[in-house]
Amino acid sequence: MALLNLWSLSHFAIWSTAGRWTKLSWGMFLVLSISWECFEWAVDDQSWASFAVEPFENKLSDVVVNTIGFWLGRRLKID
Repeated sequence: MALLNLWSLSHFAIWSTAGRWTKLSWGMFLVLSISWECFEWAVDDQSWASFAVEPFENKLSDVVVNTIGFWLGRRLKID
């Protein structure tokens, strides 16, 4: 399985939008981003959570993509 996939694109889009259009702090971003990946890890053996089944490396790459997206969104923000 590749480290980047279509889910990576959605992660990037969501977090770049959040970075651009919200007042979310870096601290809260990290809490939300990492908490979501922990949630996916916790439920990946549940039948209703097929979206969460991925190797641990993908969960790490998701956080990296989230961070890049949020950073870019913050850079594009006009105060």
